Amino acid sequence: MLFNSAEFILLFLPVVLVIYHALPHRGQNIFLVLASCVFYASWDWRFLLPLLFTTGVDYQISLKLAESVRRGEPQQVRKRWMQLSIALNLGLLGFFKYANFFAQSAVDAGRLLGLDWSLPVMEIVLPVAISFYTFQAMSYTIDVYRGELHPCDSFWDFFLAVLYFPHLVAGPIQRASTLLPQVIRPRTMQRDVVIEGLHLMLWGYFKKVYIADNLTPWVDAAFRAGATPDTATVVTGVLAFTFQIYCDFSGYTDIARGVARLMGFEFTLNFRLPYFATNPSDFWRRWHISLSSWLADYLYKPLGGNRGSRWMTCRNLMITMLLGGLWHGAAWNFVLWGFYHGLILVLHRLAQPALERIGQRFEAMPSLWLTLRIATMFLMTCYGWLLFRATSLEQIASMTHLLLVPQGGFDWAPLGEVLKLVAPLLLVQWVQWRTGELYFSRLLWGGRLRGAPLRVTGYAVMAYLCLFLGGQPQSFAYFHF
Repeated sequence: MLFNSAEFILLFLPVVLVIYHALPHRGQNIFLVLASCVFYASWDWRFLLPLLFTTGVDYQISLKLAESVRRGEPQQVRKRWMQLSIALNLGLLGFFKYANFFAQSAVDAGRLLGLDWSLPVMEIVLPVAISFYTFQAMSYTIDVYRGELHPCDSFWDFFLAVLYFPHLVAGPIQRASTLLPQVIRPRTMQRDVVIEGLHLMLWGYFKKVYIADNLTPWVDAAFRAGATPDTATVVTGVLAFTFQIYCDFSGYTDIARGVARLMGFEFTLNFRLPYFATNPSDFWRRWHISLSSWLADYLYKPLGGNRGSRWMTCRNLMITMLLGGLWHGAAWNFVLWGFYHGLILVLHRLAQPALERIGQRFEAMPSLWLTLRIATMFLMTCYGWLLFRATSLEQIASMTHLLLVPQGGFDWAPLGEVLKLVAPLLLVQWVQWRTGELYFSRLLWGGRLRGAPLRVTGYAVMAYLCLFLGGQPQSFAYFHF
């Protein structure tokens, strides 16, 4: 069931809201667990089996961890329970998402060595969003093991924290330490919170339906398997995908956060104007923040973080980004994308002293230096999205060559059409960047644009564009991860 489907907007969500607000707190939690199961099973009821298995395993193991502490058992016992949780979670994820990828990679590697072998290819259907709920459930067990979180005693409360449908399919990845307290305590509805939720939903639908979906034809023209684009088509396609992936994913996040607010929940911010980043580290503090912080806390820091030598820090960055790339999909272009971001993170860290010296020369022109850094990081990000979206390594090589050695008729008219589509986003985000107000709703409702006619006109225009000028409906990109 898609957020941008009539089934969700006109049937599922209204029914859920009506029943939810008619129930007491305990009834609300039980009902939301059941509604979330219905929401997730709408793709395929079989997808519920690994989801419920993962959630049930981590719930039981968390209780075993607490029991081990009460009994005064040695830490090694608790460590084995935690390792069992990690093994089961990653084993399930690995089977569904990576089994065929690694099997095919082994076959390809063997052929390079002159070995003519084959491995059985299983017909595995990837459950929707298995990467998201696996990371979320696994972090809960790790936090309990570390003593940073007390295990949840209620089966229904824990299941709701993991299964809650707004964040279940594509995040943001919610930490149990943030979401569980909201699940456990009664939730009260406030007018301002509801209004902000509706604003978030409208802005999210606008980014997804009007901008992201309308950019699809230019992205497909460049990246379609077997296509032979010229340089202008590649540039247009890469720029279109740069904004498509952002509007698609951040649009989903805004809708999810808005829906959650209609029920009294508050989700963490997942995007902070990422295309205004000034360097690679800054980009990952702004893009998919819930995943970036998860990788930092559960992978980068346990590896040693930046506590060791410069070489060890660079190694930790590269391992983290390689695995972060592989998390996005079982294909070598995702691994290459992770390597690319790891590489520019490492190079930025090594070049930091030189960059600071260059910045000192721009002390009289700080705005120019800031603009240069933003523009440079944006171009590097765009090339990273080429790696991310490409359908093969051969396509990456071909497109990179076209960017370095321009070819073709150079028809830039499509690029103008892309810029027209993203112009409203650029305008709003420029105002957000200048004012520091990241909430679009507050920008219109309580910020500088206080006039009611202006607000109503803005909402009406967005609604009209979504309803009558939206692109061909597409599923959300991160559903596949």
